[in-house]
Amino acid sequence: MAPPNQLCLLLVILLSIFSFSCLPTSAIISKANVSLPIHSSQLVKNLCNGKAIQNRRFCLKALFTPEVIAAMDTNQLGTLIMKLGAANSKATLNVYNEIIKKPGSPQALKALNCCVEAYKYAILSFEMVCSKLVEDPQTANYDVAVIGPKIANCEKELMNAKVQAPRLIAENRFMKYYVSMGYEITSILELENPNEY
Repeated sequence: MAPPNQLCLLLVILLSIFSFSCLPTSAIISKANVSLPIHSSQLVKNLCNGKAIQNRRFCLKALFTPEVIAAMDTNQLGTLIMKLGAANSKATLNVYNEIIKKPGSPQALKALNCCVEAYKYAILSFEMVCSKLVEDPQTANYDVAVIGPKIANCEKELMNAKVQAPRLIAENRFMKYYVSMGYEITSILELENPNEY
């Protein structure tokens, strides 16, 4: 009979080989080279392949966080997406507030203030949706969808005022991606809970 240390080593090797050979290929998201636990991976993959998602690669990258990896269901994933959207909105709002402090034309100031209001609205909406995800996914879906036109109006105002700020353009684009992710997850929750609202 083999000594106990050799049996433990053999057991560890066999368990390692078995666990790696049992992983389905869907546990690895090909385009982003992101490896997640099976359940979390499927939730994220389903979400990022959804119709509303404007940028699949951004979706996968944004959702590769320890908190998302720990998400056990669609409600938890939705809550995390709303928190990410709110955090991104707050960071972008800070950028707008810093730019407003710099001298500029009255038209630019008006456009920047429009964007500040849009991002304040986005923060409130994302935070409010967190509380509605389980009880009323239909209202949550609407509340997320309404953020999009506010950001589009912000972009239009910046263009009309001829504000040249590549960082703001990028931040607005990222916000649209978070809105699309929020819209997709609330749509999924509506389908999962058709009789609950």
